[in-house]
Amino acid sequence: MDYRIEGLDPTPFIPLYGLPDLELGAAGVVRMSADSKPGYPDRIELRDADPGQSVLLLNFEHLPVAGPYRSRHAIFVREGAEKRYAEVNTVPEVMRPRLMSLRAFDAKGNMLDADVIDGTRVEDLIEKLFQNIAVDYLHAHYAKRGCYCAVIRRA
Repeated sequence: MDYRIEGLDPTPFIPLYGLPDLELGAAGVVRMSADSKPGYPDRIELRDADPGQSVLLLNFEHLPVAGPYRSRHAIFVREGAEKRYAEVNTVPEVMRPRLMSLRAFDAKGNMLDADVIDGTRVEDLIEKLFQNIAVDYLHAHYAKRGCYCAVIRRA
């Protein structure tokens, strides 16, 4: 079964790039410098920031549904990221070294299923969850901290 993994659209984040720390702070955003790799996974390009690169830590609503699963949480965006990851049948390397949680949702945003898997085997869980025809899309989260990673859709 073909699937497409998508990072976030960079458009809403670009105005934050280069803002002074005081302005970022007023918006609830923190600028940090990556000091390890892996460690600061960018949600646009779906790659870890290199040590020394600037990342923005901010709260993001990744599931804006009108229901009980509506959700927001902290994410990193690499300052300057502008090319959205969108690949078919290709798992980004940012997922491989991490424990991943995949959550399956129907078209109304109701969670139908979920499981946790080692990032080296994420394709197995994608296939399993998409066997349910009622599943419209999957959300991938980094399981340890619970942070949103990406959306996965049928291709």
